[in-house]
Amino acid sequence: MAIQHLTDEQIATWSRAQKDEWWFKNVFRGDMAQLTLRSGFTGFLLGGILSATGLYIGAKTGIAIGVGLTSVILAFALFRALHASGFAQDYTILENNCTQSIATAAGYVITPLFSSLAAYMLVTGVIPTWWQLMVWIFVVSMIGVLLAFPLKRRFINEDQAPFPEGRACGVVLDSLYHGEGGEGVFKAKLLGVVGGFTALYQAIVSDGWMKLVQFKILMMDKWAGMTEPWHLHERLDHYYYAWAGKTTALIPTIMGTDIRQLGLRLTLDAAMLGVGGLMGIAVATSCFLGAFINFVVLAPMMIQMGDIAPRIGANGVLVPLNRAEIVNQWSLWWGVTMMVVGALVGLLAKPEIFKSAFKRKAPATKGEGVDLLKDIEVPLWISYIGVPVFSVLGSYVTHAFFDVPFWLALISLPLIFVLTIICTNSMALTSWTPTGSLSKITQFTMGAIDRTNPGSNLLPAGMTSEIASNAANLLSDIKPGYMLGGKPRHQAIGHIIGNLAGVLFCVPLFYLLFLAPDASGVRSVATLVSDQFAMPAALQWKGVADIIAKGLKGLPTSALISMGVAALAAVAMEVARIKSKGKFQLSAVATGLGVVLPPEAVLAMFLGALLFFFMGRKHKTPGTQGHRVWVEGMEPICAGLISGAALMGIGNAIINVLI
Repeated sequence: MAIQHLTDEQIATWSRAQKDEWWFKNVFRGDMAQLTLRSGFTGFLLGGILSATGLYIGAKTGIAIGVGLTSVILAFALFRALHASGFAQDYTILENNCTQSIATAAGYVITPLFSSLAAYMLVTGVIPTWWQLMVWIFVVSMIGVLLAFPLKRRFINEDQAPFPEGRACGVVLDSLYHGEGGEGVFKAKLLGVVGGFTALYQAIVSDGWMKLVQFKILMMDKWAGMTEPWHLHERLDHYYYAWAGKTTALIPTIMGTDIRQLGLRLTLDAAMLGVGGLMGIAVATSCFLGAFINFVVLAPMMIQMGDIAPRIGANGVLVPLNRAEIVNQWSLWWGVTMMVVGALVGLLAKPEIFKSAFKRKAPATKGEGVDLLKDIEVPLWISYIGVPVFSVLGSYVTHAFFDVPFWLALISLPLIFVLTIICTNSMALTSWTPTGSLSKITQFTMGAIDRTNPGSNLLPAGMTSEIASNAANLLSDIKPGYMLGGKPRHQAIGHIIGNLAGVLFCVPLFYLLFLAPDASGVRSVATLVSDQFAMPAALQWKGVADIIAKGLKGLPTSALISMGVAALAAVAMEVARIKSKGKFQLSAVATGLGVVLPPEAVLAMFLGALLFFFMGRKHKTPGTQGHRVWVEGMEPICAGLISGAALMGIGNAIINVLI
């Protein structure tokens, strides 16, 4: 069944009351199950599991991955199989939509854990308690939810804004339930097969899983004399260096620096292959360019000049050169500059985002005053009361938990509300939420008021990012529900369930993965950033906070020069993209991201993007099996790579902590 929609002329000339009447009579499915016990429970579980994979990938790459379509396919296949087996009635299309809304909300609510909150811990050395993080994230996310529903009537009901990502989800749902259900089952099987093989591979390269199997299950330490578990090495070059250590074979260097110190390793990381496929060849190439310039060209030069050097740590022990030291001592500055300048130029180059966000339409008279949706929409009084209440509560917990002056958190809120509208409009037009660049506006503004307390710029900016993300993404989630005739109130409740799922699943996991206690039971921020989890988003936030707190004093001249060159390069790259109307595809933001990511992860992402790029060109013809697998099935394959590797990687970390 084709999805009904208004024509461009109707959108431009009809009043909102007329549009609401048309939707109520032609699209609304008031008698169809939507937020049921099973859809809520399925969304809660899928959201929790998928948000855990999002935390894993975010800590590795700084990228928040969407889980909406993955949850749609999984829920569809699960209940189609249960229905075929006679265990349950088939899922309705609106139940599935509610499930994806819950799962998606869970997926993006955890972003502060690998960005602003992690940066706060790195800058201050303070580790908040688990319940403080849970309360702060949930309270702040609620402000975004409450802000979204007044905006929903404007952006979705009146403007009929496209929300491309949400619309794509609605189209997929419609195709699954109206004649192409077999395609959904095929994609689910593809995801399951790839995920299963990826999980098996990840177990074989994981010391924790092999320890569990070989020592705890097979007891090979008892009868086979094994002292260490056997496992394959994910770093493929490990075998070369093991052989080279026993011979006189060449150890590669660049300008006299061992390439291993530069982080130049060859790693078969299945999750990063999947991330690369999703990000596409242009973004992956930009990341690769940034990593190559930094770690192959600039870092060896700065080491030779002495601007990057081993240092004495706080404990009096020599800290040798490694990738993290290179980034923290020197590379972070030009990488962050390129990301921030590129993001701001890209945002300012879209004036329609600002203009249309604040435009007002002249009200039409026909049908005005009749609200057919008053019993379907979320009542506006909930937002009018809830936003001030939760804003004050959010300011209070920010003050109580992170020592940010209450008045400073409170005065940042009007700025947050304005930026949320801009961010929501950007999502409506492009499916891009410029939360990173918008949060820097708050970060610099609050930092100018109070430079002495890092929390004064990090936490209000974190609130900006979280509120804007929740509001914009909730509206993108509501779009497919609006297209398919769903109840807005049910999706609002679903969004809150999703926020709760993400918090409950991922905050404990955050402590377990990144802040595991040492032998004496003490947790330290020293474990937050590692070779496995680079925390690039947190390092970007930390870099801006350091600039605010310390200024540029004490930086080597070469770092200052690199920042200036990076700013000019970012402007040139973004202007070239705009002038060429996208034909120049290199991204300044992605280039800067490549600087702070481990080079081995960047290489894996580039290879993943390259694989899907070439397979897409090879299988261009629709209807062929190759096109069905590599083009139409690209997202399920990538989701399988990511989820299989991430879930087994999380399990491996838990096993190493508990055993």
